[in-house]
This record gives sequence, C-alpha cells and structure tokens, in this order.
Amino acid sequence: MPSTPLSSGPRAVAALVAALALSALVLQYVLILQLTRDNVGMALGTVRFFSYFTILSNIAVALVAFTAAAGRTGFLAQARVRGAVALYIGVTGSIYFFILRHLWQPQGAQWWADTGLHYAVPLAYWAWWLAFAPHGGLRWRHVAGWLLFPLAYVAWVFVRGAWLGEYPYPFIDVGQLGWSQVGLNALGVMAVFVVMGFVIVGVDRIFGRRRASSVGAT
Repeated sequence: MPSTPLSSGPRAVAALVAALALSALVLQYVLILQLTRDNVGMALGTVRFFSYFTILSNIAVALVAFTAAAGRTGFLAQARVRGAVALYIGVTGSIYFFILRHLWQPQGAQWWADTGLHYAVPLAYWAWWLAFAPHGGLRWRHVAGWLLFPLAYVAWVFVRGAWLGEYPYPFIDVGQLGWSQVGLNALGVMAVFVVMGFVIVGVDRIFGRRRASSVGAT
C-alpha cells in the first residue's frame, strides 16, 4: 500500500515521539561511554551500546517518527514498517517489564534513560500508531518478514558473545546458562514476537475496517 503524508496533528505528535526516543538514546549513550571509557574504551563501548535490542528498537522508533513528522513518504512511512516498529518496541517494553526490571534498580540519570527507553517510548509510539497512523494496510504474511530482524539480532548476539565473552541480556548468556537453556529462552522470546505480531496485524485490520465504515457512512 503506498504511503501518504499525515496531517499536521499526527505529524506534531510524531515529532514528540521522535524527540522522546532521541533524548533517551542520547542519554543512554552518554552513560554507557562514561562506564566504558576507562576500561574497554569508546569503540567497544559504542559496540556495546548498539548490541542492545532496546537501543535498536528505539532507533527504529526515532527514524519512523521523524519520517512521519517531516511528512515524508517512502520506506519508513509504509504501513508494514510502522507495524514492524510497533512490534519491536512493544516486545522491548514487554520483556523488560515482565523479565528484566526485577534484576536491577537504576538510579539518577540511568533511571531516566531506563524509563524513557523501556516505558515512555514504547507507550508513546503505540499511542501514536493506534491513534494517528493509517490502518488497514497490514497482512498476516507481514509477520514472517518482521521476524527476520530479531533473528538476525540473535545471530549477531551469539557472534558478539563468542568474540567478547559477554551478552547483552542474562536470558541469552551462553556462558552462564549453556546452549540448551539459551535456545529455549530464545524460542520463548521469538514466540512473543510471533504472538504480538499477529495481534498488531489483527488490531490494524479491525481499525482499518472501522475507519473505512465510518468514512463510508459519511
């Protein structure tokens, strides 16, 4: 389905979402560099920063939201890309809330970055996507395509882990858990992607039909 520019209201909200994501990303990057500059250095600190799925999904939010705010069309304005980002940032928030938030207690600036990346940005993007993004353009087959990115991410995590001996998330730490448990954990997370992906497509189709019927009634 061809992308179409949004009106001024949705674009303004998209700009706020993009600014929120960017500010959280910049803050987290600064904090990671502060922690790593005296041991592993800035280069490996930057690699560590980009090794978190949280960071990648928030970058995707910023890119898609900036594209919407600028009124541009093209790849990042396509319904399937907006749906994919809803999936990635939705899984980010869900996995953190149900699994990871109990494992540490961030304080100060780290609390702000943590809250922004895992709570504020997912909720803001989902609110924008549900309320302002055009609906009705997603198909069930899109879910399969959406899984390619997390699968590629998992492959990168294992390569990085073999290289540096560290893993970004404890439930995929091969050194601590072993391949069997990590494999089961990875399958569980992929199941979350699949289920949430189908939910996103289902919601999009319902919203699309409702909007089409309301337009037809007028």
